[in-house]
Amino acid sequence: MNAGLTLADWVGFGGAALTTLSFLPQAWLSFKTRDVSGVSLGMYSVFTVGVALWLVYGVMLGAWPIVLANAITLALAITILVMKLRYSASAPPRDM
Repeated sequence: MNAGLTLADWVGFGGAALTTLSFLPQAWLSFKTRDVSGVSLGMYSVFTVGVALWLVYGVMLGAWPIVLANAITLALAITILVMKLRYSASAPPRDM
């Protein structure tokens, strides 16, 4: 049942699961409220590109913990980035 997984693989899957799960509350809140006013467009743009590069890196290495975590996180990050672009464009201007 081991399927050839090493201790390093299990540590990687654990870290991947925790970092991906930590991202879910923000994603869920954004999906639920459609409020992305607190989301930085610049930060999420850079973050999304970074996650995509981690995904490519994981694929190149055949490191499945990296691939799995970053595939899920990339899907969530792209969704939030699209929401930021869509809902920020339609939001009324804020008073300062």
